[in-house]
Amino acid sequence: MLVDVHCHLNFTDYDKDRDEVVKRAEKLDMVVIDSGTCIKDNRKSLELSKKYKSIKSSLGLYPLYATKLKIKDLENEINFIEKNKNDTIAVGEIGLDGLEKDSMEKQKEIFGRMLSLAEKIKKPVVIHSRKAEKECIEIIETFKIKNVNMHCFSGNFKLVKKVQDNGWVFSIPANIVRLFHFQKIVEETPISQLLTETDSPYLSPFIEKRNEPSFVVETVKKISEIKKLNEEETKKLIFMNFQKIFLKK
Repeated sequence: MLVDVHCHLNFTDYDKDRDEVVKRAEKLDMVVIDSGTCIKDNRKSLELSKKYKSIKSSLGLYPLYATKLKIKDLENEINFIEKNKNDTIAVGEIGLDGLEKDSMEKQKEIFGRMLSLAEKIKKPVVIHSRKAEKECIEIIETFKIKNVNMHCFSGNFKLVKKVQDNGWVFSIPANIVRLFHFQKIVEETPISQLLTETDSPYLSPFIEKRNEPSFVVETVKKISEIKKLNEEETKKLIFMNFQKIFLKK
């Protein structure tokens, strides 16, 4: 029943031991959503989903990468994602990144294109919103997409409330074990709007140790502690949320 709704096993960080990493996840009976961020990694993600039963693929364009694409390449990738809609579970990760303010208008334009695509092919979206949370929310609200996963959300609690009111979900990374912000989101958000992620290879619960999907057990432990639930109950409820967001037609 464990689920990691956002990781990057397509990254080269796993080239030497990817099989072992996946086996550790499979021993836990996990579902893993591997997210693409660029043209090359989208293809790798699709390959992984066909090689491993436990992996589902989500294709997207990371905002700081997308703005550097030529128009033709952007169009081709949008078409590629649409063409492979039957082999994917979501569109993402997509969104905005406030670390690069100069490209924000172009980011917004591309974000709109990706949301239109998700709406067209009827897929949930996995959203990157670092330092641009308000802008992300406002843009998504102009679409009719109901299944929105705010990945690793770092916005203030007025914006957390906005996400809650919109009926969207938060995927909570494994470094919740030491970050109060994520602990507070879990405390203030109904369990029906929570999912678990790792964002592997980043955001490890263990300092100086590469993250991997199996470490999502640490997220479950912390959510259980905060919500005063046993771990089996937490797993079941989060898996139900996953089914509702990513598998419901």
